[in-house]
Amino acid sequence: MQTAILLKLRHYCAYQERSHSEVKTKCLELGLHGDEIEEAIAALIADNFLNEERFARAYAGGKFRSQKWGRKKILAGLRQHQVSAYCIKKGMEEIDDEDYMDVLQSLVEKKYASLEGEQYLKRQYKTTQYLLQKGFEPELVSETLRQIAKDGL
Repeated sequence: MQTAILLKLRHYCAYQERSHSEVKTKCLELGLHGDEIEEAIAALIADNFLNEERFARAYAGGKFRSQKWGRKKILAGLRQHQVSAYCIKKGMEEIDDEDYMDVLQSLVEKKYASLEGEQYLKRQYKTTQYLLQKGFEPELVSETLRQIAKDGL
């Protein structure tokens, strides 16, 4: 394999954490095929440029902290990146339960307050849909929303 291509792949992986599937796609873009792709990935793993568990942790933690995604959406994203079940489990450990509930509470309050002019049921529905789309679990959303509606935000 050409060192120029390996250098490009190293730079690609050094820039941000990458999944194996992203690196395979990049290898194809750079013109590698079959065994060459496997060799490149093996070399990147050996040099610690590519690490699936590290990617899963960075992905889960980042999506939760910066984009306020719920567990379901993060899980779907990791599966889309073809991350192994073990690494998905490790990645999901990055999300602290208390922080998760605080973020959910904050998002529910903010969205519910933004719909102040709406009818009660429409307000409930729109808030629920927003949070489901963000990947939060339906039972947690409805419980948190019920609490906020009861408190009369």
